Amino acid sequence: MGYPRGRVPDRDYDRDVRPVTVLGVETSCDETAAAVVVDGRDVRSNLVSSQVDLHARYGGVVPEIAARAHIEKLVPLIEEALARAGVGYGDLHAVAVTAGPGLVGSLLIGVTAARTLAWTLGVPLVAVDHLEAHATSAALTIGTSPWPAVALVVSGGHTSLFLVRDYCDLELLGQTVDDAAGEAFDKVAAILELGYPGGPVIDRVARGGNPQAVRFPRTWIDAEHLDFSFSGLKTAVLYHVYGAGQKYGSVAHLSASQIADISASFQAALVDTLVAKTIAAARQTAVRTVVVGGGVAANSALRAALADACAAAGLTLHLTPMQYCTDNAAMVAALGYRRLLRGEIADLRLEPRAGLLRPALRRRRGL
Repeated sequence: MGYPRGRVPDRDYDRDVRPVTVLGVETSCDETAAAVVVDGRDVRSNLVSSQVDLHARYGGVVPEIAARAHIEKLVPLIEEALARAGVGYGDLHAVAVTAGPGLVGSLLIGVTAARTLAWTLGVPLVAVDHLEAHATSAALTIGTSPWPAVALVVSGGHTSLFLVRDYCDLELLGQTVDDAAGEAFDKVAAILELGYPGGPVIDRVARGGNPQAVRFPRTWIDAEHLDFSFSGLKTAVLYHVYGAGQKYGSVAHLSASQIADISASFQAALVDTLVAKTIAAARQTAVRTVVVGGGVAANSALRAALADACAAAGLTLHLTPMQYCTDNAAMVAALGYRRLLRGEIADLRLEPRAGLLRPALRRRRGL
């Protein structure tokens, strides 16, 4: 059963048509994803097509290649997601799509497909902010909503802290002013000639190293504000490997154990900063729950350090399950469902945005 074309649903109407089946579409960067979620929690299917092999030779995401891959993969992936969920197009009540932030060319593919489906089926189109989807993704497998909470979102393109009062009430507390955490992982992996993507390989190599071997900087770790900066950390690794002031070189002079030590020390500096800022955000906002999402949330050192720090501070920690850490459409469909219940329906002329869909006001208290 679909909503009448052009109607903005109200809460009573939503209750009448439940269970509500939402198709989620995600194409913000280099992963094509489609999912079917019922009532915001029941994930019937969640498919992701990775483009890692396409971009590995370049050491990072090439926007044009990413967009072309989305064109090839998205429609078959949507149809497979529907088939695995045991539903057809006519069973959908809404289509939720990531409309920003991200690579505009990639976003455009997903938004165009979602607009077309919503118009053809006569169901609402819901625009979802990619970062807000990550910030609320931990709730996908929690029996009760964990809000209010501080949400740490760490990925290849973003590092942000949010105060999440409810699914649709988020406030930006802090963000990176330069490199994102995942970007720093990729750049350091490139310096150490470890391959791409950098996060998983450094996580693996660092397990054999000494995290105290090199004292890399922890920028702004004691500052009252909640912004991040990882550019200096990346540069410190660069100079440590190549020599002071040197931007180019090789790792031929380093042994495997030295590379492991550098990896572990870099990772420790980045993790220390992320953890300290997250605990500070919880203290400043007086909330007792922390949630973590995004691709870097799969990092084993970060998960362990956050667990220890939250336990010491008496905070409840909800780590997003691994299958929902990287970019996926289940989190998009889940948040889309919440926005649908609030009547937040997008115009069919929806255009993607490189930045936040709903720029949040920065907190002033305590910053």
